[in-house]
Amino acid sequence: MPVTLSILDLAPVAPGQTARESFEGSVQLARAAERLGYRRVWYAEHHNMATIASSATSVLIGYVAAHTSTIRLGAGGVMLPNHAPLTIAEQFGTLETLFPGRIDLGLGRAPGSDQVTMHAMRRDASSSDRFPQDVLELQGYLQGKSRVPGVQAVPGAGTNVPLYILGSSLFGAQLAAALGLPYAFASHFAPEALHAAIATYRRDFTPSEQLSAPYVMVGANVIAADDAEDAQKQFVTVRRARVRGMISRGPGTPNYTDAEIDAFLTTPNGRQIADMMKYTAVGTATQVREFLEEFADSTQADELIVAHHSQGIAERVRSAELTADAMLGADA
Repeated sequence: MPVTLSILDLAPVAPGQTARESFEGSVQLARAAERLGYRRVWYAEHHNMATIASSATSVLIGYVAAHTSTIRLGAGGVMLPNHAPLTIAEQFGTLETLFPGRIDLGLGRAPGSDQVTMHAMRRDASSSDRFPQDVLELQGYLQGKSRVPGVQAVPGAGTNVPLYILGSSLFGAQLAAALGLPYAFASHFAPEALHAAIATYRRDFTPSEQLSAPYVMVGANVIAADDAEDAQKQFVTVRRARVRGMISRGPGTPNYTDAEIDAFLTTPNGRQIADMMKYTAVGTATQVREFLEEFADSTQADELIVAHHSQGIAERVRSAELTADAMLGADA
């Protein structure tokens, strides 16, 4: 039986590209996903990162939704401690009202930024401690069962936008299990606790109004190309860009050369960053299928959500086509 396949789009801004060009690329990728049989496309909230344009996640979802017809779109995720639950309920209630039956809301508790950016966003260090309570408050608004007397989300109340808990540790697994919500593990950049978190979630799952049985999504990176050597070259470029993005934040940071990045990758810190991309499928459609099928089998995931990381939009769309052809039997 074909695995359910979805896409995580970070709205990457390639060298020499503008944010607007990135958004147009996101539309192209979502249209391709819709045509190819992907289940959903999600966008992640990041801040103060020159290479990622999905900071205003709900706005981007609305833009892509207006340029597509059927594919589900959502946040993978909104970092809820950055926001008031009522605000997110209103934003996603608006999206669901405009695009009924197409909107998802994945929730995480990380800042999606560094410490200085957290301060600029007026987020305090204890915000994440309130995450479980904030999820329940948000859920109440969307169900039309507000936990705050006299306050309702307009629009939002009664839209029942489905919630997903995102995580990279046992905390998210335990919360998703306790609340009876689907669980998405961020194995595309945080692979260490993957299997332990999934086991915890499945063991402790409690059925809810939204979900009767555990539902697991796992993330993987994909660079698929018609030629294996081309895919490997793209991977080297993507990995260098990942490292640059993590060690070069804010104005005034050095513009590291490729040679300097490659040298850094041989250090313990560099290898640690490289290991974050452990679950990455690189190669032809056949090679990518072999990797993803083994990954799906090892996790027994209900859904794979893949991030196509090629820098150019034409290459990302081609990667999406080849992967769908291999995994879903789509006509690429």
